[in-house]
Amino acid sequence: MFADYHVHTSYSDDSEYLMEDVVRDAISLGMEEICFTDHVDYGIKRDWDDPQGIVYRKGGPGEPERMALANVDYPRYAAEIASLQSKYRDRITIRMGLEFGMQQHTVPLYEKLFASYPFDFIILSVHQVEDKEFWTQDFQRGRTQEEYNLRYYEEILALVRRYHDYSVLGHLDLISRYDKAGLYPFEKMQPILTEILKTVIADGKGLEVNTSCYRYGIRDLTPAVDILKLYRDLGGKIITIGSDSHRKEHLGAHIPETMQEIKKIGFDEVYTFSGMVPIAHAIIARDHSPGLPVGLRDHSPGL
Repeated sequence: MFADYHVHTSYSDDSEYLMEDVVRDAISLGMEEICFTDHVDYGIKRDWDDPQGIVYRKGGPGEPERMALANVDYPRYAAEIASLQSKYRDRITIRMGLEFGMQQHTVPLYEKLFASYPFDFIILSVHQVEDKEFWTQDFQRGRTQEEYNLRYYEEILALVRRYHDYSVLGHLDLISRYDKAGLYPFEKMQPILTEILKTVIADGKGLEVNTSCYRYGIRDLTPAVDILKLYRDLGGKIITIGSDSHRKEHLGAHIPETMQEIKKIGFDEVYTFSGMVPIAHAIIARDHSPGLPVGLRDHSPGL
């Protein structure tokens, strides 16, 4: 199964990739299935129809020059996906999802949104805590490395205990991408990660493996191999793989080799979703996997 389950389009405020172009490119790459998962980040972004108007910021590296701090235009989003599903139904399976960038104080807004549309798949991610961004260091500033790592995972634990209308946790160790102090020891966060993963498993949810680790130059998978092994050891089985694509060159990138890496860890299946129901697909072993980027394997425990 060649499927990309983390795909952004121009409905996300940080992409200009038109939805139909994504579909055409996915077909040209030989994909069997894609799931659109555009951004919703209540707390720091307004809805597309907010009467107060939309706020803009300057785009960062790799982003459009002008960034609208707005969530998805849900009616247009759902309508275009339905149209593309009909138009391309004989060539590729298209699923409707969203990436919920959640915080505890925004849960009621996501509950209302989830009840409004027939979603196939929801990624629960944490992109901010206390409405403070990680990539700007606003969240980390004034905290020790231990404090901001622990606070990040505390937010995730509180969310998975309270909120249940999701499919997988997205890029679980995202905070490490923006940790200027370097890699924080897995062992120090293992107790709270264990509680998070136990809760996820008991709730019938899963984890995403996010292949953006390759383009960010992260010397491990995302989430890290240690986290994936812990999830496996606790009985976790549901794994999706997504490129976190925002442009053409990201789409589907490194998914086949990532499937081989998670098989080596001990996962025999990768999952897709329909109507929020997980569907298992066997991972076929390959004798000559391309493997992880040069340098990554030598510095990743267990790889």
